[in-house]
Amino acid sequence: MGGNKAVSYAGPGKVEVIDTDYPTFELKDGPGVNPANVGRKVNHGVILKVVATNICGSDQHMVRGRTTAPEGLVLGHEITGEVVETGPDVEFIKEGDLCSVPFNIACGRCQNCKEGKTGICLNVNPDRPGSAYGYVDMGGWVGGQAQYVLVPYADWNLLKFPDKDQAMEKIMDLTMLSDIFPTGYHGVFTAGVRTGSTVYIAGAGPVGLAAATAAQLLGASVVIVGDLNKERLAQARSFGCETVDVSEGDPKDQIEQILGVPEVDCGVDAVGFEAHGQGKEAAEEKPATVLNTVMDITKAGGALGIPGLYVTGDPGAKDEAAKVGSLSIRIGLGWAKSHSFTTGQCPVMRYHRQLMNAILHDKTQIAKNVNATAISIDQAPQGYKDFDSGVAKKFVLNPNEMIKVG
Repeated sequence: MGGNKAVSYAGPGKVEVIDTDYPTFELKDGPGVNPANVGRKVNHGVILKVVATNICGSDQHMVRGRTTAPEGLVLGHEITGEVVETGPDVEFIKEGDLCSVPFNIACGRCQNCKEGKTGICLNVNPDRPGSAYGYVDMGGWVGGQAQYVLVPYADWNLLKFPDKDQAMEKIMDLTMLSDIFPTGYHGVFTAGVRTGSTVYIAGAGPVGLAAATAAQLLGASVVIVGDLNKERLAQARSFGCETVDVSEGDPKDQIEQILGVPEVDCGVDAVGFEAHGQGKEAAEEKPATVLNTVMDITKAGGALGIPGLYVTGDPGAKDEAAKVGSLSIRIGLGWAKSHSFTTGQCPVMRYHRQLMNAILHDKTQIAKNVNATAISIDQAPQGYKDFDSGVAKKFVLNPNEMIKVG
């Protein structure tokens, strides 16, 4: 086969579009590839021609230099594509199938996978449970912001769309199934959102907006989204959310103006470790702010869903404790209020088929709600810059020009 164009991390604040190797059914050495995975045979995998691959806030953490990601790492874990080649051990997925790829890489064979905990598979990352494409310390599986990508354990991992033509008509919605829609859904579901719930979602980025969409789908009576970014707050209001501008101070007072009480039934942290302060401290990075706020405004006996990313290594942190992921959270407050917490990667496979059906049968408009915007792979560097500036858009790369734009 021919070559392959991909998006690569080129150092803090930089991404490049590079020419790279066409994938094969064997993991090769390269930036970020775990040495123990080099030479690993992937006869159970497929090669996808990428239809859509999205820029994620998790990618942005690496590009800002806030992780230990090596230069040259091919980025991208939100992947939707068409199968163009199958390994000899693939039985059910066929060439020509159009599929969504969960960002978690899972073997389907280990204890955790069999229990549905596909975000912490035991067999795909030699260093620790859990793996993902194109992400630091995640085993070194090559990223999918590319024209072609290798997907292992294809019969287990891939979600095949039932009708290819219908799927292409809704591809801007369906591309969100690889990560942010299930991740947002996981956040609100584990926070206990059910019919009639009131919910506060910290963060109006794409994951926060996806969580708000999921909360509405689950029947929440009031969905409140908090952020510092006025453009993103306006995007939340565009599909019926209430909003809180945390630059104006503690969200509790604004929540009371909306609900009549200063607490919600369910709280969600869709911000993560690069959180900023509130009110007069809005310009300062304070990584524990959101966790402490969400505990404060969630009722006693409530639950917190935490899809926002927290890391064990943050070289850009302002204090030594935060550099190793140690934050000053008020665990005593959460204990006193009998809160339950759910953290970690979303197990995408737990939700993606149901959410696919909701999209295909017009029960939700996730692409509209997150303002999905298609760009070419050559525009990726500018897309990263625009996303980092805080625009209210979810950038979808169109590496093989298969998405009709306009």
